[in-house]
Formats: sequence, C-alpha cells, structure tokens
Amino acid sequence: MKQKILNYQPFNEQEEKDKELLLKVIEQKDVLTRKNTIGHFTVSCWVLNQSHDKVLMCYHKIYNSWCWLGGHVDGQKDFKKVALKEFQEESGLKHVQFLKDDPFSIEVLTVNGHIKNGVYVSSHLHYNITYLMEADDQEKLIIKEDENKGLQWFDFEEALKASTEPWLVENVYKKLNKKIEKGYH
Repeated sequence: MKQKILNYQPFNEQEEKDKELLLKVIEQKDVLTRKNTIGHFTVSCWVLNQSHDKVLMCYHKIYNSWCWLGGHVDGQKDFKKVALKEFQEESGLKHVQFLKDDPFSIEVLTVNGHIKNGVYVSSHLHYNITYLMEADDQEKLIIKEDENKGLQWFDFEEALKASTEPWLVENVYKKLNKKIEKGYH
C-alpha cells in the first residue's frame, strides 16, 4: 500500500497534507490493526449506481448518520480486497466492480470516543483509503443489523443533506462528488 500512497496524486490541499501523514504512519507498529489505539488504517467505499447519478449510503449505528460503507483493514495488506468484503457484508450486494484500480481518495479522519460491543473505544484516527465502486441499484439491499440501521441510494445532493456529520460532508463527501463531476474516475 505504501507504493499506492506514494503514487497517489492529491486532488486538493487536504489530500496533500493527509498523504504526507499517511506516508509517515504506514511504517508504524500495528498501524494495520486496531491494536494501534492512536490510529489505524481503514477503507471506505464510495459506491455509484450504473448511471453514476446516485451513491449508496448506510445509516451507521455508532455515528447515527448516513455515511459511506467500509471498515478496518484488520491486518490485511490487500486494501481493495478488504473494501470489497466490507461493501458486500454491509450492503448484501454481490455484484460490484471497482471503477478505479487505485485509491480514489485519501483522508485522515478523527473518530470520537464511542461504545462498540459494550466496550468504550477512545478517540483515535482512521488513516483512510477510499475506493470508487459501481453496483446495481436494482439489486436487493440487506442491512447488516449489528452495524447499520438502513441502506439507501441517494442522488449526490441528497447524500450531502442526509449525513449529519458536517466535517465529512464538507471535507470528504463534497470532494468525492466533485472528483466524479470532474471525471477523476
């Protein structure tokens, strides 16, 4: 993954700064696992329908917000494989393809302290790699009840309004939509 990050061409200043940080932390001990309680790698999926005019979002139980799909890499080095697994587990969809082989976006995300499976998890960072994917919006969605309360296809503007996480909306979701509009896929 280090080479993919090195080769990544930042879209904006946020990605430039976050790329620098990702390259610093990629060599840290346990950064691919949650054992590193300061920060660890995650993947996210920005999933478009076949017409590329809607995005799939889930209503995440911990964040109480509509958000992208994804999860922790949990020691895996093939981040694309993790993204595919997380997407399929969280959506129930089996027919999906990557629109871009390389990462579509990179972010360093702050995660507030929260309760997961009855245990408190302290605030920490997610060193996130986002993949752009396409799925069939007619295929039946299946909620992963231990993680989300809902799944829904939104047009790009609706997706921004549905999320109750202002920082993600302003700094990530808008950026992802802008990249799609400008043909970065």
